[in-house]
Amino acid sequence: MGSRLRACSFHETTRRNPIAEPRVNGYIRAPEVRVIAPDGTQIGVKKLSEALWLAEQLGLDLVEVAPDAKPPVCRLMDYGKYKYEQSVRDREARKKQTRTVIKELRMRPRIDQHDFDLQVRKVRDFLSQGDKVKVTVRFRGREQERPEYGRRLLDRLAETVEEVGVIEQAPSMEGRSMTMVLAPIRRRKASRDEQRPESSPPNDDTT
Repeated sequence: MGSRLRACSFHETTRRNPIAEPRVNGYIRAPEVRVIAPDGTQIGVKKLSEALWLAEQLGLDLVEVAPDAKPPVCRLMDYGKYKYEQSVRDREARKKQTRTVIKELRMRPRIDQHDFDLQVRKVRDFLSQGDKVKVTVRFRGREQERPEYGRRLLDRLAETVEEVGVIEQAPSMEGRSMTMVLAPIRRRKASRDEQRPESSPPNDDTT
């Protein structure tokens, strides 16, 4: 009874998403299947009815894991538990993925000190949050004849924020603009040994 109930629920899922879900229990179509035990050992080729009986006796599901094999390969498992654990693993993997965001800032080659300091603060904030920063210096009119002003400005900016960011893309001209990309520094967490305080030396004073 339990296996039939599980089979119905999985069949409904299979109809909604036939590509992602394998056939389970009574919805396996092959007359014979190669059965794999939960620990990965091969039980052998069995009639489907025998394989389903074995799954029911063990309180497990018969899951078709290789439908194109001759005969199809089925594994005995608790499919509900497997799906739950897989969803947990997927959720944890998504949490660990680093979402790369590129922030953009623009400056003029003859920027004054106050505006430069404001831009530095923005760059520090972005890098500290783990974002990359694309800095663009735009040239107008005769400013295009002195691209070294833009390079000096970008080099100065990179040097000012070097404790939180590194140059990923060196300054380069793109039309009337010069761009540079800064990436955040990935700081390695100190190991336990590094965090553990040094023990006091033994006291040899016997007096």
